[in-house]
Amino acid sequence: MEGDLIYINKKLRPLSWLYGLGVGFRNMLFEAGILKSQTYATPVISVGNITVGGTGKTPHVEYLIRLLKDKTNLAVLSRGYKRKSRGFLLADNDSTMYDIGDEPFQIKQKFPDITVAVDKKRTRGISRLINGEAGKDIDVILLDDAFQHRYVRAGISILLVDYHRLIIYDELLPSGRLREPVGSKDRADIVIVTKCPPDIKPMDYRVITKAMALYPYQQLYFSTHEYGNLERLENLDNLDHLERLEDLADKHVLLLTGIASPEQMRLDLEPYAKDIHPLAFADHHHFKEKDIQQINDTFGSLPSPKCIITTEKDAVRLRTVEGLSDEVQQHLYVLPIRIKLLLDQEESFNKHIIDYVRKNSRNSILAKGKDDYKSKDSDHTGDRPRTISFRNY
Repeated sequence: MEGDLIYINKKLRPLSWLYGLGVGFRNMLFEAGILKSQTYATPVISVGNITVGGTGKTPHVEYLIRLLKDKTNLAVLSRGYKRKSRGFLLADNDSTMYDIGDEPFQIKQKFPDITVAVDKKRTRGISRLINGEAGKDIDVILLDDAFQHRYVRAGISILLVDYHRLIIYDELLPSGRLREPVGSKDRADIVIVTKCPPDIKPMDYRVITKAMALYPYQQLYFSTHEYGNLERLENLDNLDHLERLEDLADKHVLLLTGIASPEQMRLDLEPYAKDIHPLAFADHHHFKEKDIQQINDTFGSLPSPKCIITTEKDAVRLRTVEGLSDEVQQHLYVLPIRIKLLLDQEESFNKHIIDYVRKNSRNSILAKGKDDYKSKDSDHTGDRPRTISFRNY
């Protein structure tokens, strides 16, 4: 249920109080206009959170990419967390994970035709994108993980909240995992409660809606993870040829993750596999030699039949490492994740986004679009994940 993964270290509350003073003072400077937030003529959509990782930012950014990419010149601007480069960098086909960071690299690999850039200073990054750095007119910019970057005032600000760690029950760092006070949610135009059970009950919806206490100008949505078919990390011969989650019925599964909150993924996979053996590393973890040995040894100790499942973000890093045993490489699969909006909210959400971009974009194709916001793949067929798009744009 909601809030079930929250742990509060009460002994650290005095430090949280001091931390809150600093954050509150910074926010006060922005509210008073002493620190300035910049707005732009180009549509800017920000996706972020006020907790320490694990709310599903990248899948939600990818949802927006699928929604907008076919009819706009779209750019994604990220900080490029843990990259080894500095300043503004425009990704190209030769960019590596170390140049732009694992999440921007994943996005560029999946959507090679869109513009992906990284810059810790988002105002500079936006200016360089809209002034022609990308070599084409940009119609809309998606800011990844920028809710706290208040030097930019996005046209639409989307705040993501983990269903299992609702911010209304959490506390500031270091006693909890909030980077800002709960009241900061009031800056959001849209709040999405992520990682919900796909069969969320109407009672849960009503309880959360009331507890979040949003203002009338804010919209609340609920999303869940939807998994695609298993994909081989490497194109090697093996005996399994797994594709669907149902193929895991007799398998001992090593769930290998380096993400902030892997618990929901474990819960989702449990009904499909014989058993799940989690092997979790820190978010954005770069695998070292000792980690690779741990992976080899842990998988080697599992009884057969067995396989390894990892996330798309972890797959980006695993492809760069050496030393994985032949057994591991032959049984290592990637599980794609997409976002599905619940409670028949997809059309409403899509309309909100598209109307904003259409109204503020110079793109004549969008300006002539009809009012049809339904996904082309609203009817599920087989186990193919839903592709989010819109018709007549």
